[in-house]
Amino acid sequence: MGVEIKLTDQQLPVSPAFVDFLYRRIHARPADASWQDQVTENLVPGEFGKRLEHARGVAEEVLAHPLGQRVIYRAYELFTALLTGDEAKLVAYQSRFRFIVVIGCPRHGGTYLTKQLFRAVGLDPDQIPNVIAHDGFPDSAPFAFGDRYNSVTSMLQQTAEYLAMVEEYFGTQTPGGGKIVVPKKATKAAYQGGFFRAVFGPDAEYIVTLRHPLAACISTYEKSGGLAPNALFQTRSNIEEWAQRDIVTGGTAPERVAAMDYFEAYVRYWTFYHQQLAISGLARERRWTIAPYSKERLMGLAQTLAGRLGHGGPVEVFHAEHKLDRHPAWLPRAEAALHQMCAQWRQQGLEFPLEALQEGW
Repeated sequence: MGVEIKLTDQQLPVSPAFVDFLYRRIHARPADASWQDQVTENLVPGEFGKRLEHARGVAEEVLAHPLGQRVIYRAYELFTALLTGDEAKLVAYQSRFRFIVVIGCPRHGGTYLTKQLFRAVGLDPDQIPNVIAHDGFPDSAPFAFGDRYNSVTSMLQQTAEYLAMVEEYFGTQTPGGGKIVVPKKATKAAYQGGFFRAVFGPDAEYIVTLRHPLAACISTYEKSGGLAPNALFQTRSNIEEWAQRDIVTGGTAPERVAAMDYFEAYVRYWTFYHQQLAISGLARERRWTIAPYSKERLMGLAQTLAGRLGHGGPVEVFHAEHKLDRHPAWLPRAEAALHQMCAQWRQQGLEFPLEALQEGW
């Protein structure tokens, strides 16, 4: 007996970010390349609605254009391959592209390294679209299910769209060492590490950024509107929303999160994220480089990558400031979290640079 299952674009519509990417390609419009801006981390009210409205407004035009038809069809072809385990299509894809993936909790230096990677392969970061370079797309998160939403299905489809965009954007680049090198910041890959390890292929390289939790916490609230007078946790930025989601996923009631002091909430998020990074499957073959946060280390790694990838010119300056003395009362909890994570990682045979992180950058 044969069973045929049909899913239409009404059930699985193309993503607004994908439509916008194609619309800009069709009309040769400048890319939305704000991903390097580390000042505006705030959520902008109505921004998602505006993007969705724009995508709906231009979707028919994109679908009617030969380029749009070709790339969208390719995305659905790759989505089907991911959905059904068509390994041959992925192998064929991976034979053309080699990914260098920067993974780490937000505010851990990953954007700087991603920018330097694009420069190292001879591309201008100012011309690289957000959807290609940064960690907002494809979306990956702890499992969620709801009305017409399945986080795994959404991740598969957005990943297929990302791969189709990579083909369109990088396909004419000159291969280096036989393959076209594609940098990507992928913070969210930590949640589904085994999946992304399969997608990016056996030649992918991973750079894992790590930072002292208190320093990262301060950086997070600075870029999210500052610390409230009562020092309680708030959800104003993307990072803070991800933090709340992860804390609740880990078993804390939502109402308790709102009553936590900012660092208590942040360190729970930091701990959850690094546990996922260690156990979700990304570390299986240890194809990663650990990058502890500091000016000298990140600039040194960026310079090494630039020399190896063919563009050995000077890298940009990375700015780091020591701020732990702002919250001496929070420091013991931060140190406890560092030691806890160090023990968990080392139990799995993973490197955890405790001493470097204790410098507190």
